[in-house]
Amino acid sequence: MALDMKPFDAKAAPKINEKDFEQLRDYIYNVCGIYFHSSKKYFLESRLARRMEATGCKSHGDYYQYVRGAATGRTELTKLLDEITTNETCFFRNMPQLTALENKFLPEIVAAKGKIGFKKLRIWSAGSSSGEEAYTMAMIFLEKRATLLKDWIIEIVGTDINETVLAQAKEGVYNSYSVRNTPDYYLKKYFKEEAPGKFLLSPEVKKLATFSQLNLYDDNKMLFMKSFDFIFCANVLIYFDTSSKSKVVQHFYNNLQPYGYFFVGQSESLHGVNDKFRTVHFPGGFTYNK
Repeated sequence: MALDMKPFDAKAAPKINEKDFEQLRDYIYNVCGIYFHSSKKYFLESRLARRMEATGCKSHGDYYQYVRGAATGRTELTKLLDEITTNETCFFRNMPQLTALENKFLPEIVAAKGKIGFKKLRIWSAGSSSGEEAYTMAMIFLEKRATLLKDWIIEIVGTDINETVLAQAKEGVYNSYSVRNTPDYYLKKYFKEEAPGKFLLSPEVKKLATFSQLNLYDDNKMLFMKSFDFIFCANVLIYFDTSSKSKVVQHFYNNLQPYGYFFVGQSESLHGVNDKFRTVHFPGGFTYNK
């Protein structure tokens, strides 16, 4: 998940006063943990303008009541969250991370679980966006099916708060930008270029991953995300304040197996957020485990 910072026509956005800005900002924060600093006031203003136009609300105060309404709120909140979050990712995004996963951490966990005869891997792509991260792991694991992961059950779960990108993930159709970092071997084996710039993902890859809507700030639903060997949450926590990060990261800690690994984005860190995880370094990056 990433905040959508695409330009917007200033003339289309009604100016928001400080009271309405704080009211709507706090509402969004309480719902999903995403915090809009005052420097992002224009961005939120522009996205609210789109929803106000769609709902016929004439003022930000009217829209606030609309999105909180018993009859309209749930549907509108979903649309608002789709508006302020969007897809910014690609296949094989973080190669040092993926190389370490394939060559070090995956064999390590397979060896540990193999000793107790439990041949099942669970992987969570949190903030999965349109599915590129989850499907990248599916392709890597498929390559190990004949050797390291023979007879293993693989479950990859992708979750995001944005229902629009989740629909794209389930469809499995991508453009040239999404596959720009994909090695030729994987591109030729697991994609079909149906038309110039239109790549269809192999059903073999798609069946390894499932996608569902999840608000990482929802304590009740996060409690059910249990027993993962690997959790990936790249470029999501940067949109939370420290309090929100601590809350969400504690859920990740609780939902990770004792020997599992938690991966964040290259520019992210748990410093000052959670002191329970242990940092594990690898060439070109680092990860966390218990």
